[in-house]
Amino acid sequence: MKNKVLSLIVALSFLLIGCADQLEITPPNSITDEQIMKLLESGNEAQIDMILGGMANQMPLLFKAGGIKDTGSDIRYNTPQGLMVMRNLEANDIVFGTAHSTAFGADEYNFRDFTSSSIDKNKPYWFFAWNIITTANKLLFYLQDDNVVNANNKLKDYKARALTMRAYAYNFLMENYQDAYLQGGKNKLGIMLYDTFSPTQQMKARASSDETYSFIKKDLNDAIALFKSANIGITEKTTDIDLGVANFILARVSLWTGDWAKVIEATNVILAEKPSLMTQEMYGGKNTGTDDNPVFLPESNGFLNNTINPEVMLGWPVGEANTTHNAWMNPFGTSQGGLSGLYQRIDNRLYEKISDNDFRKDAFLGNTAFGSYIYPPNNVEGQIPSYINLKFAATHGMGSNISDRTQVGRVTDIYMRTSELLLMKAEAYAQQGNDTEAKNVLNTLLAARTKEGAPTLTCDNYPAMQGLTAMQMVQLQYRIELWGEGGYEFYNNKRWNIPVDRTSSANHVNKGTYSVADMTLDIPDDEMFYNPYCEQN
Repeated sequence: MKNKVLSLIVALSFLLIGCADQLEITPPNSITDEQIMKLLESGNEAQIDMILGGMANQMPLLFKAGGIKDTGSDIRYNTPQGLMVMRNLEANDIVFGTAHSTAFGADEYNFRDFTSSSIDKNKPYWFFAWNIITTANKLLFYLQDDNVVNANNKLKDYKARALTMRAYAYNFLMENYQDAYLQGGKNKLGIMLYDTFSPTQQMKARASSDETYSFIKKDLNDAIALFKSANIGITEKTTDIDLGVANFILARVSLWTGDWAKVIEATNVILAEKPSLMTQEMYGGKNTGTDDNPVFLPESNGFLNNTINPEVMLGWPVGEANTTHNAWMNPFGTSQGGLSGLYQRIDNRLYEKISDNDFRKDAFLGNTAFGSYIYPPNNVEGQIPSYINLKFAATHGMGSNISDRTQVGRVTDIYMRTSELLLMKAEAYAQQGNDTEAKNVLNTLLAARTKEGAPTLTCDNYPAMQGLTAMQMVQLQYRIELWGEGGYEFYNNKRWNIPVDRTSSANHVNKGTYSVADMTLDIPDDEMFYNPYCEQN
């Protein structure tokens, strides 16, 4: 951690030296922290932007930042999207291709070692989160004086962004590096807590899980208070860290710790302003061509085009988006998910649970192969199998000519959407034992996912939900709605204490099982070797 901190301070010093002339600091090559603090106290927005704007504007980019340490060009692990796709493969609902003993992702799908302290499939999750924490602490170092911050809305905004990102990263570490809080993790170790940075900062021991979650929640509650004080609500820009993003993360953290009332409160804040859900027309890819010459345009797919999707809370436009996820998930892509044959398919058991009146079923093929497809740019023929997903399907890139398929993969990205809020809220009610309210929330989602002209779906008439408890209904709808997104099934299985069991699947290539106890990663050797205070799980 010390080396990371030092490199960040050096980088910041170069930034400030470059601005010295404009800031009228003498001498320009020896800007001190005291001078910086004085400039911040002045409240001059132009100077504040010059000093801290670069760091503050970097905060939202950390959600999608590539180049994770020690991963090189390996798309499985050098972006957060790649990490989440790997998590997707470690569960029930995604069938990985048709044969792949040595393919990218095969270790995860086949339940080989991806958790031990020395394995290269472990430490990218650690490095991703710690880069966020260190970068956030770099900014927070200059925002420690509440008397200065609370007098300036721009500084409130900057501090709220950094606190939100730090909380997100610490929660990410807890999701990966400790047992779920409600499944035994409460009485175990959390993460070492750093609230500032310094080149001489002493390394720390791991805090308790309770202390870690208290730290996370304080960051988020402080961020929410700062956003409100600065009059920053839920903005129209999906690239902003704002009041909605902070509440979204708070709801997810509270779900892990069993603070059901807080889940409901946080989700309500967002849903009051963003109640709209995707329509049938925009839910997944639609073939506007023929069977022999399919055309799936990303412009009409809400998962690939943020501008038409009312659910997007956080995501980036074409050109700024990280498209690693779509590279894996798109069966017509020229990368991992398509041309290489590493198709992302739905487990037949889940497909069969989706109602015929639920238009989400149309986002997947059934037990019929799609068939031959000619992949650009070299006109290589591939065979697309049955149960393939069309949820992320595109044969063209955004804005590309209909005759040009070489730009496939040029799409937007999504990191948070409001459907998940409904699921979190419904779960919170179910966990409280309030089945009526849980079903009412689920009914909102189901009504929005009912095919045009079909009877409105409800918890009471959804075929696969008959005889289920309210909590089981929530779990099923999580799996259907968030299929292929964010590694959610893996993390939910861990949180709900549900082991992976593929033995009864008809189309899984690997029909193995995987225990919940094995879902917690060891602290990587990189930390164990250099931090004498760190205890292993």
